[in-house]
Amino acid sequence: MSAHSADRPQRMDVVLVKAGRTKIRYAAELLADDGTRVAVRAPWAGAGVRDFGFVRFEPGDVFTEHYWRDRWYAVKEVRSAAGTLKGWYCDVTRPAVRSGAELVVEDLDLDLWRSADGTDVRRLDEDEFAASGLAGTDPEAARAALAALDELESLARGGDFAALLA
Repeated sequence: MSAHSADRPQRMDVVLVKAGRTKIRYAAELLADDGTRVAVRAPWAGAGVRDFGFVRFEPGDVFTEHYWRDRWYAVKEVRSAAGTLKGWYCDVTRPAVRSGAELVVEDLDLDLWRSADGTDVRRLDEDEFAASGLAGTDPEAARAALAALDELESLARGGDFAALLA
């Protein structure tokens, strides 16, 4: 590796899979990989604005994303283009798999939002999770997904949420 290549950020593709199909693929900058957790940074990869009512994701937003090879979730810190912390969007997923410059994560429908000030913590998409049929097709994965959502909610409501990302 030349001295110049060390100065360039390492790029990788994050591939979000849902129900066996690629939902979205986007380029990200690799920040760290300690063998268990992979951290990347990427701009908002959606098309235009996505307004959830409690938060808006929009062009210019920056996501610092944390994925684990041994946990059933991913945590994404969301900041505006100006750097203001909006909060954390957490996806319940199967453990992440990295292969070279590709990080593949299987979305299991359940999500959690925690606002920047910690006053708004909400579970999301439990209806989609129930409709997915995972409880019938892979009961062990369904139990792990629900346990992951419970763990995230507990950390977001009063546990050491910041330590999760340190």
